[in-house]
Amino acid sequence: MKLSTGIIFCFLILGVSSQRWATFVKEAGQGAKDMWRAYSDMREANYKNSDKYFHARGNYEAARRGPGGAWAAKVISDARESIPRITDLFKHGDSGHGLEDSKADQFANEWGRSGKDPNYFRPAGLPDKAQASGDSAELGCCILYL
Repeated sequence: MKLSTGIIFCFLILGVSSQRWATFVKEAGQGAKDMWRAYSDMREANYKNSDKYFHARGNYEAARRGPGGAWAAKVISDARESIPRITDLFKHGDSGHGLEDSKADQFANEWGRSGKDPNYFRPAGLPDKAQASGDSAELGCCILYL
């Protein structure tokens, strides 16, 4: 039911033509996979001050897929930054806890989605393995395969 709702949303709200909706959905799935790959690489690298680089890289790779990938990157990035802000509000009140880091993450997200080089945020000494994008990552419940 959720998939059909998503397709209708893309078709009606986003104005995607009948020939482009399948491409849009495919790009969105590929973009979500790119975002997951960047997240997995960040967790694997476990390298200090590399967070912004992986934010920018995931958004950059997803946006290169096309409009669907850019849409997926924005939705995932916004959700990723909004949910911790809500939980922080309950834990710490309206103290602004984590607000600066969230704004910096969103800046890196927008940087990558706009097509700018994510290496701007790459910390010195980050292993080269974190640079390349592979196809080993899976996003179990959220990838749409067409």
